[in-house]
Amino acid sequence: MKPVLPGDVSAVARMLLTVPPHARPERADQLIDEARAADAHCRRTGRAHPRWGDGTLMAAAHGHPMGQEVCFDDPDYLDCQLAILHALRAFHQPETQDTQWRAVGPRSGHMTAMSSPHASR
Repeated sequence: MKPVLPGDVSAVARMLLTVPPHARPERADQLIDEARAADAHCRRTGRAHPRWGDGTLMAAAHGHPMGQEVCFDDPDYLDCQLAILHALRAFHQPETQDTQWRAVGPRSGHMTAMSSPHASR
């Protein structure tokens, strides 16, 4: 999958508006898989995938029905944004890292163990 930009997240959220709320997390995961498959197709053939595009999430989203652009004051749209952001977080963070984060908390613990070179003086 190509790097994800803010426009990709917005496009996926608009696509998720057309999906029932209970199905959005799974659909977001599927869209990531489609973008990955399209990117692999592009690398192999030098051409965009006929349905899922060029390997971006935006192109994959545009292969499906899209909802209208709405504002961030729409709770349903916010839920769609969260669904794709959670799916991206899970995709980019292997389970081992996620488990470690839960066990020790965010990396802030590492920051407290480190000190500035001036702190020991």
